[in-house]
Parts: sequence; C-alpha cells; structure tokens
Amino acid sequence: MPSHTFTVNGRAVTVEAPDDLPLLWVLRDLLGIRGPKYGCGIDVCKACTSHLDGAAVRPGVVPVAEVAGREVTTIEGLADGDRLHPVQEAWLAQDVAQCGYCQPGQIMAVVDLLRRTTEPTEDDLDAIANICRCGTYFRIREAVRDAAARMR
Repeated sequence: MPSHTFTVNGRAVTVEAPDDLPLLWVLRDLLGIRGPKYGCGIDVCKACTSHLDGAAVRPGVVPVAEVAGREVTTIEGLADGDRLHPVQEAWLAQDVAQCGYCQPGQIMAVVDLLRRTTEPTEDDLDAIANICRCGTYFRIREAVRDAAARMR
C-alpha cells in the first residue's frame, strides 16, 4: 500500500492508504480527526470543507495522493492554542449553530473568504455554497460580517 506524507494542523503525518482514497476518510478514519464531516461525497453540501495550503477544499473529493508534501488544516487546527480564530468567536457571539453538523465546514469556508477579502459583499456571502440543514443562513451571514469586523 502506498505511503503519503503531509502536514495536518501543523503536525507531519504519514499514512498508508490507496492513492485514490478521499482525504476525508484518511482524516477521519486513519487520523481520528472528526471536524470535517461526511455529507455527500460529491462536493455539493461542503460539510467537509477544510484548507489545503491555506485555500478551501473539500476532502471528500480530494484523493490523498494529491496532498503529498502539502499542508492540510481542519477546524481542529484553526484556533491558536486556547485562543479561538475570530470566525469561531463570531460564530459563538452570533449563536449560529443549531445541530452543529455543518458548522466546521461553514467556518472553514468563511475563513477562506475572509483571507481573500476583508470587506465581503452580499455577492460574496451568496457565494458561500455550504449547505446548512438547519437553515441558520441569516445568523451565518451576521457571523461573517462580525468576523470581518474583528479581523480588520
């Protein structure tokens, strides 16, 4: 079985897995990282959203062979020690989560958005395509605005 070496949340890891195994299953089943969620496996719901070299990706559709030598960040690696990321702080302040299942993916998508723009427009907010099964979109939008202000 092939070996794959990459960095996850600042820690170098090597796993033995088929080249085409989705990164999501490597993270969850082989490394025990539970933040990225399985929702669809076809890049529709985006519950698995994480970062690869700082940009949002969906590990449910990224083969592990594509991450060799690269940096993967999941929701577990977002905080700086005990200090939450400003997006996480905004999520709490705006009381976004209901069931919470999609929230790690939502948060990681927003971190990526705010890395690209400090003044998100309504179109930017509309472009966040992560599905929230509980329908907390209004609070998500408020949290994005809150986080953007915290990060300016």
